Amino acid sequence: MNVTDLKDCVLKRKIKWTAHVAQRIQERDISKHDITHRIVTGEIIEQYPEDYPNPSCLIFGSTINESVIHVVVGFDFDFIFIITAYYPNTNKFEADMKTRKES
Repeated sequence: MNVTDLKDCVLKRKIKWTAHVAQRIQERDISKHDITHRIVTGEIIEQYPEDYPNPSCLIFGSTINESVIHVVVGFDFDFIFIITAYYPNTNKFEADMKTRKES
């Protein structure tokens, strides 16, 4: 999975939003525009090739207002599935917000 494939899906509007993400982005005050912008301009920082039902990845970037955001998406090589989005914190990530802390 690479950012180019994900960006292509966004530009072609081949996006499926899960019920989970709809609830979470409302609770976290994250817009769909922030998420799609992040996918188009972001950086994949973790990949989960064994995820079921589709491989997924964690994308790092910032919102339109420059807040750091993480977006998790699945990809079936035809559509991307937005799984969740959140504002990371230093409880689980290093100060760069890209590197996961060791547990």
